[in-house]
Amino acid sequence: MNIDIKSAHGLIPTIIQDSETKNVLMLGYMNEESLQKTLETKKVTFFSRSKQRLWTKGEESGNFLHLVSIKNDCDGDTLLIQAKPEGPTCHTGADTCWQEPNIQEFGFISNLEKTIKTRRENADSEKSYVASLFEKGINKIAQKVGEEAVEVVIEAKDNNDHLFLDESADLLFHYLILLQAKGFQLNDVVNVLKARQK
Repeated sequence: MNIDIKSAHGLIPTIIQDSETKNVLMLGYMNEESLQKTLETKKVTFFSRSKQRLWTKGEESGNFLHLVSIKNDCDGDTLLIQAKPEGPTCHTGADTCWQEPNIQEFGFISNLEKTIKTRRENADSEKSYVASLFEKGINKIAQKVGEEAVEVVIEAKDNNDHLFLDESADLLFHYLILLQAKGFQLNDVVNVLKARQK
């Protein structure tokens, strides 16, 4: 790690990111001593500018940040620490210092889940395919997932990648609808997979 703390006036900005969700949790400052203590204890330790001393996150609250990795940026004047938070990170009790929940997001897929939810709750079933499926009930939704799964299997045995990907997209889309019909989201499935990981 090529960090030049001295040229940064003895303190280097340090971004803390959840190692799992990849959400940014907070920003702090480190000096050479706090960086060394973080490496030794595996608990993220800063130099507190207000207290003018080393400060291990969680030393009073118990909400520690457990070190996973440290990277420096291209200029060697900023650190990115990935950590596992033990409880909320912000002193206000929020998950992050931006008052956002520290939940796993899946980019476009999470946006698609939100769209499905909105269509289910607000759309006219005569105009919205998603709303019409929810109106027909769980049996119809489950049937659609089964149909799409069979079509994926059929296309997997063929050599048309375009059709295989189209059917795979249809299957994923309908599976997300089925999850919501059962009261779940993709995160719930991911948590089951995490629990199985050895």
